[in-house]
Amino acid sequence: MYIYNITTKVHTSIHEQWVEWMKMHHIPQIMATGCFTESQFVRLLELDDSEGPTFATQFKAASKADYNRYIEIHAPALRKDSLSKWGDKIIGFRSLMELVH
Repeated sequence: MYIYNITTKVHTSIHEQWVEWMKMHHIPQIMATGCFTESQFVRLLELDDSEGPTFATQFKAASKADYNRYIEIHAPALRKDSLSKWGDKIIGFRSLMELVH
């Protein structure tokens, strides 16, 4: 099992709209690719939120091939959509993790 994690710092001025967009549009679009079996969307706590909250979105892939298919085929367009909609009001980083136990 692989977990694709996207951690995103969201500017205070847009964070409510961004959360709604994530729940109603972006996460469903990613899940519709068929590359992931489930997702989880959480807010990080105990951080400095003075410039905005931080969220993590995690997607579970049954295989590395499923993750690779997402990255190669689907991710570029979805990332472009996110950037064109939110610009520099969000900043994020991505990581891939393998479930050990």
